[in-house]
Amino acid sequence: MSYLFECGTCWKSFGGGWRAREQHLRSTGHRAPAFECDTCARHFGSETARWQHMNDLNHFSHECSICDETWPTEEQQIDHEHHEHNFCGECSRTFQNYNNLKMHLNSRIHRGQNVQCPFCQNNFSTATGLTYHLETGSCSSAANVNRDVLYKFVRSKDPGGMMTKNLIGWTGSSQYEANDRSYNWYREGYECYLCHRLFSNLHSLNQHLNSPTHQESLYHCPKPACRKEFKTLAAIINHLESEACGCTRFENVQKSIQNVISSNRMLEF
Repeated sequence: MSYLFECGTCWKSFGGGWRAREQHLRSTGHRAPAFECDTCARHFGSETARWQHMNDLNHFSHECSICDETWPTEEQQIDHEHHEHNFCGECSRTFQNYNNLKMHLNSRIHRGQNVQCPFCQNNFSTATGLTYHLETGSCSSAANVNRDVLYKFVRSKDPGGMMTKNLIGWTGSSQYEANDRSYNWYREGYECYLCHRLFSNLHSLNQHLNSPTHQESLYHCPKPACRKEFKTLAAIINHLESEACGCTRFENVQKSIQNVISSNRMLEF
């Protein structure tokens, strides 16, 4: 059964379809029926009836780019494409899994570089990038800032231990230095005496020994049901950005990072 598009003011029918009806509306100042379907010509006596019709017949105006599902709003359509198809409509790209899609959506392609270092003013695309920049001493304007300095600063703003661990007696990261005696002639490499991993040269072994790998965990996830521990601020920020445990949203982390590292405000997410 076909339906003619009607004017909601004079109720004239138009066999030429919605274009003919639209021309009539523009020329007369009339309006379409108040409760008309977004897709077909049917109209109803109430919004509830209209909504039920569109829901039953999949007649919403925003159609998925991959399948034939329709949605009431563009936001719901995009959310469906993300979660059901791993599809980025803006770039017309489909990803192998949702995690790859999230990494793409959170990259500089979509986010730009809006997270600014408070010391050198360089911009980063994520809060993780900024904290890694500081923890590794890579900031040219804050070369003295490192993992330990950043932990003490963040801890001073987190007296309740929301995400920092209260390490009684902690004075800083342990320092290790291997020498030529670390060379394992049987395994033909420089061996870490803590985890027994092999390295091709002594410099690489010492870099490994003084990385956070064998240091104490300084942070934990704020979500009571998670409470996963992390050795660096960059690692816990990356965990929060990933939304892995549902503690907070990616956008909240981006907004909060400046308070974490540069202001006098207490921590919150």
